[in-house]
Amino acid sequence: MKSFIASALMLLAPALALAQTPAKTEAKPETKAAAKPAAKPAAKSDTKSAKAADKTPAAKKSSVAKTEGTSSRSQLKSAANQVATGIIAAEAALSPEELAIAERVHVGRIPCELGAFVTVTAEPASPGHFHVEGKGFKYFMAPVATTTGTVRLEDQKGGAVWLQIANKSMLMNQKLGQRLADECMSPQQVVVAEAIKKNPPVSVLEPLK
Repeated sequence: MKSFIASALMLLAPALALAQTPAKTEAKPETKAAAKPAAKPAAKSDTKSAKAADKTPAAKKSSVAKTEGTSSRSQLKSAANQVATGIIAAEAALSPEELAIAERVHVGRIPCELGAFVTVTAEPASPGHFHVEGKGFKYFMAPVATTTGTVRLEDQKGGAVWLQIANKSMLMNQKLGQRLADECMSPQQVVVAEAIKKNPPVSVLEPLK
C-alpha cells in the first residue's frame, strides 16, 4: 500500500508543478497591465504641465505687448493734444495794438432798438477776447485794428462783426448780410449821444457862417 501511494505521488508531482507554473506566469502580465495604466496619467500630467509652462511666457509677452501699445497710444494722444493747445494759444494771442483796442470795448448787457439786448462779456482765460450774445446768436470775438479808430470785434468763423463808435454800437452778420442788432448803447454811449443831441456837430455840407 505504501508503495502504491508513493508511486501515485511521484506521478502527480509533475502535474502539480505544471499547474503552479502557469499561475505564476499569468500573474506577471496582470502586474504589468496594472502598472501601465498608472504610468499613463503621470505622463499626461507631465505633458499638461509642460504645455502650461510653455503658454505662460507667451501670455506674459502678449500682456506686456498690449500694455506697451496702450501706453504708446496714450502718449501720442497727449502729445497731439499739447500741440493742438499750443496752436490754439498761438492763434489766440493778440498784438499789443489789438489788446489796446480790447481795453476800449464796452461790456455788460447793452440795450438796443426794438427792445433787443446784446451782452458783451470778456473771456478771462483768453485776454482781449469777448463773448457777444443775444437772442438767437452767440459769438466769440477778437479785436481787429481799423484805420478809422472804430472799435471792431470779429468772429471769423461765425462771420459776425461788432462795431462800436462813440455814441452807439451795431452787430452784423456778414455771411447773411444783415444787422442782428442796431442802435445799441452802453451807459457811456448814452452820455455821448445826449451830448450830440444838445450840441450837434457841424455838417461838412452846411455853409460856414
